[in-house]
This record gives sequence, structure tokens and C-alpha cells, in this order.
Amino acid sequence: MSLKERVYSVLVVSAAEKLNTALLSLLPEARFSPVRVVTSVSAARRLLGERDFDFVIVNSPLPDDVGTRFAVDAGTSAGTVALMLIRAEIHDEVQDKVAEHGVFTLPKPVTKTVMLLALDWMSSTRERLRRLEKKTLSVEEKMEEIRVVNRAKWVLISELKMEEPQAHRYIEKQAMDRCVPRRVVAEEVIRTYTSR
Repeated sequence: MSLKERVYSVLVVSAAEKLNTALLSLLPEARFSPVRVVTSVSAARRLLGERDFDFVIVNSPLPDDVGTRFAVDAGTSAGTVALMLIRAEIHDEVQDKVAEHGVFTLPKPVTKTVMLLALDWMSSTRERLRRLEKKTLSVEEKMEEIRVVNRAKWVLISELKMEEPQAHRYIEKQAMDRCVPRRVVAEEVIRTYTSR
């Protein structure tokens, strides 16, 4: 699937009506949905606590905060890509603080072309994060399978007085003979011998 076919959820944190209107025109519903706009960091924190967003765009400063800490927090949450729009005269200083946390920055004023380019960068980064999330889940699932199989081996060792290699072979053979994952056999062994 092309990046242009993906749909991304967006949280815009900005108190500037003119910028909000311009930004919303660059976020068509076919590609960006839902798009939520809030005017303060406190409202953004509440909303981010309720649901995840693919993109968080912070137009700094905001009435209740500069937004730097919020952008870093948002950008370090799983799967969220954060962008800060910062006044040109302080851009370098803020960028030094947030770049190491993966937050993108752009100096204001921002042209339409630059903002569209930034949205493309954010899309690319979000897809990279999506792949990493899948790999992480895969590794975690594999580790959990190993834990379950090891527990089943210990059950076989303690209950049936098998040796470790024999318990291992038993689980492997049962899985192959029945064409099921080792984890299924291991869970059955655990249920059978520990629920007595």
C-alpha cells in the first residue's frame, strides 16, 4: 500500500485560528482522519490520554505552555510522530532540545510546500515505526512461546520424571505429529498436569 493510500490520525495543538484553517486545508479527510484541533497543551494531554494519534502537530507557543515537553512526550509514545512549529528566532534552541527525542521541527512561518513535505516525512516515519512495532510484537510473542514451552518442560520433568532433552523431544514431536505450534502442546501439558 502506498503512503498516499494510508490514513493517519492527527492531533493539532494550536491557538492560531489562521494557521489552523491553513493546516486543515492540507489535511484532507481521505488521507487524514480523524483530525482533532485543540488550543492548549492541557486539552491536548487529555485528548492524547483518551486515544492515540499517528501525528501530533504543535504550534508553539500555546496559551498555557510552550509545548516542548508535550511534543517530546507525544513523540516518545508508541507510534506517534510529533512536529513542532516554532518561531524562527528560537527555532535552533528548541530544535536542539527536542531533536534527540525524535521530534521534527520547522521554523515559522511555514509555506504550504514545506508543510506538505513535512507531512510526507511524518508519514514515512510513521510507517517505519509501524514496522518496528510489528517486529517488537513478533519478538515478544516468540519470547512468550519460549517461556510457555520451558514451563511445560518443567511440568513434564516434575510430573512424569522426564529428563530435559526427553521433555523437549516430547513437545517437539507432539507439535509435529499434530501439525500445531509448540506453544499449543505446551499449554495443553501445563493445563493437564497443573489443574489436578
